[in-house]
Amino acid sequence: MHIALVTGASRGVGRGITISLADAGCRVFATGRSIDTADLPDGVARIRCDHLRDDDTAAAFARVVAEAGTVDVLVNCAWGGYERMVENGQFTWTLPFWEQPLHRWNSMMDAGVRAAFVAAGHAARIMVPRGQGLIVNVSYWAAQKHIGNIVYGMAKAATDKMTADMAHELRPHGVTVVSLYPGLVRTEAVMLAAEGGWLDLSNSESPQFIGRVVAALTHDRALIERTGKVLVAAAVAAEFGVSDVDGRKPRPLTLETA
Repeated sequence: MHIALVTGASRGVGRGITISLADAGCRVFATGRSIDTADLPDGVARIRCDHLRDDDTAAAFARVVAEAGTVDVLVNCAWGGYERMVENGQFTWTLPFWEQPLHRWNSMMDAGVRAAFVAAGHAARIMVPRGQGLIVNVSYWAAQKHIGNIVYGMAKAATDKMTADMAHELRPHGVTVVSLYPGLVRTEAVMLAAEGGWLDLSNSESPQFIGRVVAALTHDRALIERTGKVLVAAAVAAEFGVSDVDGRKPRPLTLETA
């Protein structure tokens, strides 16, 4: 049984990944500021944690080690970048940078990139002595092209570079680090935006889909060969025969279609 820690699991992608890993038989610990009220399977261990607070993050890892002995899989989903996409009736998420509300910097760079960096450091200190482990940093195509807004692109590019450099340092120790790109995920915030007609959901994915992909990766015997790479969730799903919860097989996005 794999011991998994999913950050930012109260809702959205993090919640979906938590559900899928639990369904796949992992023992899952889930963190989040509102994790106590999250709709999660009974077997998931909930850890109230604000990843903007380093002491909270350290305490979360300490609890996992105390209760489960180790961490085999870390999935970094803590992220506030899709909060308040619509403000006062306006879809502000795509505004030019000089009109962007500054809360977006904190929610993407601090609650996203920095939180992942800190969590990965804790995970590495557990995984390196054991010579194995998987760290998944959820990222997106905005790292490679302008999508939505500048801060979004900066955060995702930083995530991919962080993944590549972590892999360089961790590969000799048998620990795999990947950036994983979902498609358009039907999170709560995305569905709210879709109500206004701003988003096309025809090739979208459930929040659980990317979790099914992570579960498949944990059984990949050649996993270390993927370290440092950007993986497209739908492409990995096709490789392993993974379907979404409704049986559909979302088309992998490309740089051109994202």
